[in-house]
Amino acid sequence: MVTTIGTEDKLEDLLKDLIQLDHDAIAAYDAAVERIDSASYKTTLSGFCDDHRRHTVELGEHLTRLGKTPPGEGDMKSMLTKGKVVLGALMGDKAILQAMKTNEDDTNTAYERAVGHKDASGDLHATLQRALEDERRHRAWMVETIELL
Repeated sequence: MVTTIGTEDKLEDLLKDLIQLDHDAIAAYDAAVERIDSASYKTTLSGFCDDHRRHTVELGEHLTRLGKTPPGEGDMKSMLTKGKVVLGALMGDKAILQAMKTNEDDTNTAYERAVGHKDASGDLHATLQRALEDERRHRAWMVETIELL
Protein backbone atom coordinates (compact mmCIF):
# COMPACT_ATOMS: atom_id res chain seq x y z
CA MET A 1 0.00 0.00 0.00
CA VAL A 2 1.41 3.39 -0.96
CA THR A 3 0.44 6.24 1.31
CA THR A 4 -0.28 9.85 0.43
CA ILE A 5 -0.14 10.91 4.08
CA GLY A 6 2.28 13.74 4.59
CA THR A 7 1.27 15.59 1.43
CA GLU A 8 -1.65 17.49 3.03
CA ASP A 9 -1.65 21.28 2.66
CA LYS A 10 -3.46 21.99 5.93
CA LEU A 11 -1.66 21.12 9.15
CA GLU A 12 -4.85 19.94 10.84
CA ASP A 13 -5.48 17.47 8.00
CA LEU A 14 -1.93 16.17 8.30
CA LEU A 15 -2.28 15.60 12.03
CA LYS A 16 -5.67 13.91 11.64
CA ASP A 17 -4.31 11.58 8.95
CA LEU A 18 -1.19 10.73 10.97
CA ILE A 19 -3.31 9.91 14.02
CA GLN A 20 -5.52 7.64 11.92
CA LEU A 21 -2.42 5.99 10.44
CA ASP A 22 -1.10 5.33 13.93
CA HIS A 23 -4.47 3.86 14.98
CA ASP A 24 -4.27 1.58 11.93
CA ALA A 25 -0.75 0.58 12.99
CA ILE A 26 -2.00 -0.20 16.50
CA ALA A 27 -4.64 -2.55 15.07
CA ALA A 28 -2.00 -4.29 12.95
CA TYR A 29 0.41 -4.61 15.88
CA ASP A 30 -2.33 -6.02 18.09
CA ALA A 31 -3.10 -8.60 15.39
CA ALA A 32 0.59 -9.45 15.02
CA VAL A 33 1.14 -9.86 18.76
CA GLU A 34 -1.86 -12.21 18.96
CA ARG A 35 -0.53 -14.38 16.14
CA ILE A 36 3.25 -14.38 16.30
CA ASP A 37 4.86 -17.42 17.96
CA SER A 38 8.12 -15.99 19.27
CA ALA A 39 7.80 -14.59 22.80
CA SER A 40 10.73 -12.26 22.12
CA TYR A 41 9.05 -10.88 18.99
CA LYS A 42 5.80 -10.41 20.91
CA THR A 43 7.63 -8.26 23.45
CA THR A 44 9.33 -6.16 20.78
CA LEU A 45 6.14 -5.69 18.77
CA SER A 46 4.22 -4.73 21.91
CA GLY A 47 6.80 -2.03 22.57
CA PHE A 48 6.43 -0.74 19.02
CA CYS A 49 2.66 -0.69 19.46
CA ASP A 50 3.12 1.42 22.59
CA ASP A 51 5.14 3.89 20.50
CA HIS A 52 2.19 4.20 18.09
CA ARG A 53 -0.18 4.75 21.02
CA ARG A 54 2.10 7.53 22.28
CA HIS A 55 2.09 9.10 18.81
CA THR A 56 -1.72 9.27 18.83
CA VAL A 57 -1.68 11.01 22.21
CA GLU A 58 1.09 13.48 21.36
CA LEU A 59 -0.28 14.35 17.93
CA GLY A 60 -3.77 14.56 19.41
CA GLU A 61 -2.55 17.22 21.83
CA HIS A 62 -1.22 19.28 18.93
CA LEU A 63 -4.48 18.86 17.00
CA THR A 64 -6.49 19.89 20.06
CA ARG A 65 -4.41 23.08 20.29
CA LEU A 66 -5.61 23.83 16.76
CA GLY A 67 -9.20 23.56 18.00
CA LYS A 68 -9.87 20.18 16.38
CA THR A 69 -10.93 16.87 17.90
CA PRO A 70 -8.43 14.04 17.34
CA PRO A 71 -9.76 10.90 15.65
CA GLY A 72 -10.26 8.03 18.08
CA GLU A 73 -9.73 5.30 15.52
CA GLY A 74 -8.20 4.50 12.17
CA ASP A 75 -9.89 4.56 8.82
CA MET A 76 -10.65 1.91 6.21
CA LYS A 77 -6.93 1.28 5.68
CA SER A 78 -6.90 -0.58 9.00
CA MET A 79 -8.57 -3.51 7.26
CA LEU A 80 -5.64 -3.66 4.84
CA THR A 81 -2.89 -3.24 7.43
CA LYS A 82 -4.43 -5.75 9.81
CA GLY A 83 -5.53 -8.06 7.01
CA LYS A 84 -1.98 -8.48 5.74
CA VAL A 85 -0.92 -9.60 9.21
CA VAL A 86 -3.80 -12.05 9.57
CA LEU A 87 -2.95 -13.61 6.20
CA GLY A 88 0.72 -13.66 7.07
CA ALA A 89 -0.08 -15.62 10.21
CA LEU A 90 -1.06 -18.54 8.00
CA MET A 91 2.60 -18.78 6.95
CA GLY A 92 4.40 -18.07 10.23
CA ASP A 93 6.43 -15.42 12.00
CA LYS A 94 8.50 -14.38 8.98
CA ALA A 95 5.37 -13.65 6.93
CA ILE A 96 3.85 -11.68 9.81
CA LEU A 97 6.99 -9.56 10.08
CA GLN A 98 7.07 -9.05 6.32
CA ALA A 99 3.49 -7.78 6.46
CA MET A 100 4.35 -5.48 9.35
CA LYS A 101 7.39 -4.18 7.46
CA THR A 102 5.20 -3.08 4.57
CA ASN A 103 3.02 -1.22 7.07
CA GLU A 104 6.12 0.42 8.54
CA ASP A 105 7.24 1.41 5.05
CA ASP A 106 4.09 3.56 4.89
CA THR A 107 4.50 5.07 8.35
CA ASN A 108 8.13 5.92 7.57
CA THR A 109 7.13 7.64 4.34
CA ALA A 110 4.32 9.56 6.04
CA TYR A 111 6.51 10.84 8.88
CA GLU A 112 9.41 11.67 6.55
CA ARG A 113 7.05 13.93 4.62
CA ALA A 114 5.38 15.30 7.75
CA VAL A 115 8.60 16.61 9.33
CA GLY A 116 9.00 18.82 6.27
CA HIS A 117 5.50 20.32 6.39
CA LYS A 118 5.67 24.08 5.97
CA ASP A 119 3.60 24.75 9.11
CA ALA A 120 5.28 22.19 11.37
CA SER A 121 7.59 24.12 13.62
CA GLY A 122 8.77 24.20 17.21
CA ASP A 123 7.21 21.61 19.48
CA LEU A 124 5.26 19.95 16.68
CA HIS A 125 8.37 19.51 14.54
CA ALA A 126 10.14 17.90 17.51
CA THR A 127 7.17 15.56 18.07
CA LEU A 128 7.15 14.56 14.40
CA GLN A 129 10.91 14.02 14.41
CA ARG A 130 10.71 11.72 17.47
CA ALA A 131 7.91 9.76 15.80
CA LEU A 132 9.98 9.43 12.62
CA GLU A 133 12.91 8.11 14.66
CA ASP A 134 10.55 5.53 16.22
CA GLU A 135 9.30 4.49 12.80
CA ARG A 136 12.82 4.12 11.44
CA ARG A 137 13.78 2.00 14.45
CA HIS A 138 10.70 -0.23 13.98
CA ARG A 139 11.41 -0.76 10.30
CA ALA A 140 15.14 -1.39 10.85
CA TRP A 141 14.39 -4.06 13.45
CA MET A 142 11.96 -5.76 11.08
CA VAL A 143 14.40 -5.73 8.16
CA GLU A 144 17.16 -7.13 10.35
CA THR A 145 14.93 -9.78 11.94
CA ILE A 146 13.43 -10.93 8.64
CA GLU A 147 16.95 -11.40 7.25
CA LEU A 148 17.73 -13.72 10.18
CA LEU A 149 14.66 -15.91 9.61
